[in-house]
Amino acid sequence: MAMQVCSSAQLMCSFGSTPSALMVIPVNLVMTSNQPAANIMDNKPMVNIMPFGMCTSLANPAVASATAAAKGKLTPMPCIPNTTAPWAPGVQAVLIGYQPAVDNTCKLMCMWAGVIQVVMPGQMTHIVP
Repeated sequence: MAMQVCSSAQLMCSFGSTPSALMVIPVNLVMTSNQPAANIMDNKPMVNIMPFGMCTSLANPAVASATAAAKGKLTPMPCIPNTTAPWAPGVQAVLIGYQPAVDNTCKLMCMWAGVIQVVMPGQMTHIVP
């Protein structure tokens, strides 16, 4: 069963070197596990999506330039996400701020060819004894 994604969810980019945390600004006033719940428009670089360490995608101009300067040896550069499209596909049956919710099966595309996915949704299941 898919889980709702919320602020502090752990994300990973296919070309990044380290995970990153999702930052959801609490403007929609919907909470899950005491954290703001994410919708598909929580995709803004450096607002919602933080850097993933070092980027290894040659589609990233900084990586391509550094690799060319190193005579073709892949040279990772700082990962600055470049996301312009919303999370996909979104949960159409659950709206948060008039937009579909994000669950842990959704993906986000980076313009530098990376696929950003949810590693840990941030929502926890609490078992009461």
